[in-house]
Amino acid sequence: MAEVSPAVQFLSIDGAFAPNEAAEEYLPYLQELDEADHRRFYTDMAVTRRFDEECTNLQRQGQMGLWPPSHGQEAAQVGSARAARAQDVIFPSYREHAVALVRGVDIVDIVKVMRGVSMGGWDATDPANGNFRNYCLVIGSQTLHATGYATGVRFDGAYATGDVESDIAVMAYFGDGATSQGDVSEAFVFSASGQNPQVFFLQNNHWAISVPVTTQSRTPLYLRAAGFGIPSVQIDGNDVLASYAVSRKHLDDARSGGGPQLIEAMTYRIGAHTTSDDPSRYQTPEQLAYWVARDPIIRFETYLRAQGADDAFFDEVHTQAEDFSADLRQRTLELGAPPLSTIFDNAYSEPHPVIDEQKAWLQAYESSLTEGA
Repeated sequence: MAEVSPAVQFLSIDGAFAPNEAAEEYLPYLQELDEADHRRFYTDMAVTRRFDEECTNLQRQGQMGLWPPSHGQEAAQVGSARAARAQDVIFPSYREHAVALVRGVDIVDIVKVMRGVSMGGWDATDPANGNFRNYCLVIGSQTLHATGYATGVRFDGAYATGDVESDIAVMAYFGDGATSQGDVSEAFVFSASGQNPQVFFLQNNHWAISVPVTTQSRTPLYLRAAGFGIPSVQIDGNDVLASYAVSRKHLDDARSGGGPQLIEAMTYRIGAHTTSDDPSRYQTPEQLAYWVARDPIIRFETYLRAQGADDAFFDEVHTQAEDFSADLRQRTLELGAPPLSTIFDNAYSEPHPVIDEQKAWLQAYESSLTEGA
């Protein structure tokens, strides 16, 4: 078995800045951050947590068919999302709410998908949405989508020019359960073969629905990528500074011609897989308590307070998060049913006579139902 390296960690469990040996090579990437960046990290995490809680409430109240919580995974997502550059292209699964927030997506568009009033939620080609592709509910398939896109970047020569502000890297998010899918292994093969400018960001939240990661793999998951010739590293996924610094380095390595990279963020899904799940049937109270004690937001709050952040700052963030969730609730309740024409829109990239015929038939049928009423 390959040697297992310690996970990169900057913040201790109690929030002290105490980089371990594995973190030393990533220290320069923290030097580009200032107090405002640190506070932005905290705000992103706190707002995402409140958004997630509100969406869970809305689902329980019948306003959405389903909701996939991200509670506990905020640091992994915020750090990596803030590490990406504006031109980078992001391929999420269906739980990357913090990444969507950071990249500029209107969060209500995620609600639309889970409410069933939109098939995509947002226009992924719109620059306002930060090159953030649509959620993908087919487990692991987004890694192939990302690999295909990264192959196109390579063919276009849109990377490795030496300009980090324009060279493109592609990042795919996926979970530990997805590593058991053939799609992920195929993505590794083709990305490594082409030496694509790509980062695979694995959020190991310890559960593939109810199957523990210890059953899924007898070795640390990041070692799987090494078997494909992809440089890989494991990080403390509840340490937002580790997520930022490691993601920044490996994204830049990928965009500069270093080929694909993999980051395994060790975190934990505190809540359910989705709101249709009951995690109490498979999580032990001891395991849950262990990870609750390592909450990424509380840890970073402790760090910020040691750096001088006062109650006024945290009160302001709390107010911002509450206002954000109130606005989300109001706009969710105002969502109406989509027009029937959306069934046909974007079925093909160009007008198609069969689609036009079907659309006209449905419109005539709908009109007939109201005639004489």
